[in-house]
Amino acid sequence: MSDQGVRKLGVIVGVALAGGLLPGITLGTETVDAVLSVLVATLVIVVLTQVVHIGPSGRVPLGALLALGLAGFVQDALIWWLLSWLGPKISDLRVDGLATVLLAALLTRATVLLLTQLSPATETAEG
Repeated sequence: MSDQGVRKLGVIVGVALAGGLLPGITLGTETVDAVLSVLVATLVIVVLTQVVHIGPSGRVPLGALLALGLAGFVQDALIWWLLSWLGPKISDLRVDGLATVLLAALLTRATVLLLTQLSPATETAEG
């Protein structure tokens, strides 16, 4: 799987974990609404993180991973903050409070970094 595919999978898993684990996030009352809310949140996060990509491509040393992880956490927190405003307007997604935004960003970024570091290294061809 490509680095972008791993990042997208990490976002999907991170959003689903945040929605399932954090009491300040409401995905909807019906299963269909919950799935739609996860997909909407994932789409917004993936599109915005593709526009401004902050994060490792493949495996990186621990110091760089921490710096990129912190910058990515700030980016994800801003995106979750946007989702707290945008979510009720386009789906049943509700994000209540700054603490929930920060925890959701932490879960999302940690999942992306974990999957990125656990994925097999991809070879790049020169020439």
